[in-house]
Amino acid sequence: MKVFLALSLLLATGLVAADGAEAGTAQPKAVVELFTSQGCSSCPPADAVLGELAHRDDLIALSYHVDYWNYLGWDDTLATHEFTLRQKGYAHTLGGKNVYTPQMVVNGRADAVGSHKPAIEAAIDRLDRNGGGLTVPVNVQLSGNELRIAIGTGKGEADIVVVYFDHKKTVRIDRGENRGRSITYWHVVRDVQGVGMWKGDGKKLVVPAGALESGESDGCVVLLQRMGAHNRPGAILGAAVVKTTH
Repeated sequence: MKVFLALSLLLATGLVAADGAEAGTAQPKAVVELFTSQGCSSCPPADAVLGELAHRDDLIALSYHVDYWNYLGWDDTLATHEFTLRQKGYAHTLGGKNVYTPQMVVNGRADAVGSHKPAIEAAIDRLDRNGGGLTVPVNVQLSGNELRIAIGTGKGEADIVVVYFDHKKTVRIDRGENRGRSITYWHVVRDVQGVGMWKGDGKKLVVPAGALESGESDGCVVLLQRMGAHNRPGAILGAAVVKTTH
């Protein structure tokens, strides 16, 4: 996980989307994060569920590939150890002792088995009813080679995090538990960058678009996320997505 240190923090007077970009202005209901692996035989059903959730307008769905199943004979082509550390951080935050795949984390506050769609839906609805939803407005738009981010007011402090993702990847797996299968993965996370801090007041900032501007990723999500000790991820307070069109 790279932390973006060289920031260009500027006051933005307006948010105007560039040509070829789709900016998410409607506030999503929840962020769902799937931790998965190409080497895990239990994961393909969860990957399919994530694909269904990724097509919903009221959700932001992200897929993180972890590396701890690589010993089974297939090195996941989309995995990084940083995503394994993110999942381990959630395990501490949510009070669990171990990580597992497939795991779906909802708003950084609850989790469920990633292939169990009813449990995931129930977690989304429960958090929404009980104040665990996305309560702080977030807006992000791509303007030229910059991301223009606007965050509303709220309580507490949180990190501003940009998550770059690929819309869709189909991978042929030649070894391991899923050998012989071609599996499609949706909203595959490729990089996570911290870009600033929010302390409850309204905030606007402009940062370089990075992998989005260079064409290395198809979209990005801005998360307003509380971080605990040792940079462990916690509750997500707000989120917005922007996608480039191809």
